[in-house]
Amino acid sequence: MGAMAQPFPPGGEGAGPRGPRPAPVPPAAAAGGGGTGGTADAPGQVRRLRLSGISGTVARAREFAREALYDWGWLPAADDERRAAAEDALLIVSELVTNACLHTAGPRELRLRRGPRRTLRIEVSDAGGGTPAPLAGRRPGRPGGHGMFIVERLSRDWGVIEDSRPSGAGVPELPVRPAAAPGEAPAGAAGGTAGKTVWAELTAAP
Repeated sequence: MGAMAQPFPPGGEGAGPRGPRPAPVPPAAAAGGGGTGGTADAPGQVRRLRLSGISGTVARAREFAREALYDWGWLPAADDERRAAAEDALLIVSELVTNACLHTAGPRELRLRRGPRRTLRIEVSDAGGGTPAPLAGRRPGRPGGHGMFIVERLSRDWGVIEDSRPSGAGVPELPVRPAAAPGEAPAGAAGGTAGKTVWAELTAAP
């Protein structure tokens, strides 16, 4: 799916030459290669940011993701197409975290997984149940579903991993495709679920 450029104010992500880099947002951990030196072309890295109990969740998540995009070679962008792909990734991070803030007790963790062939998987876990879905027949001004509509539009694929096991037991890597139901799923646990992870994947421009 083609990237859709999003407007940013002067000095925003991808605008102009790269300025001073912000300090990494703690806690940040890199796996599958560690650190940033000499790993720009190595897939398999995972970065995690704990979101529970912090203020300014969306802004912190975006800054954490922006730092990873710099380290993984998505930024600074060499052309408009690559800049649009990076902006799409940051917008997906914002929408997934915002969705968890609005429709659950709040996000638990942001995970960024760097895959082969310049792919990026964005995961946001929360303690809520149900399956978020874009609004069917979305209309301007109608509340709910807009965030997931954006995620669906910008990503090449997305889904939900339900976790019905106790916390700490791990999350099964079995995607549950979004149900064809209008609006966002209600917050709260359903069927005894211990939470879920909403994920989206996209690919950097060649």
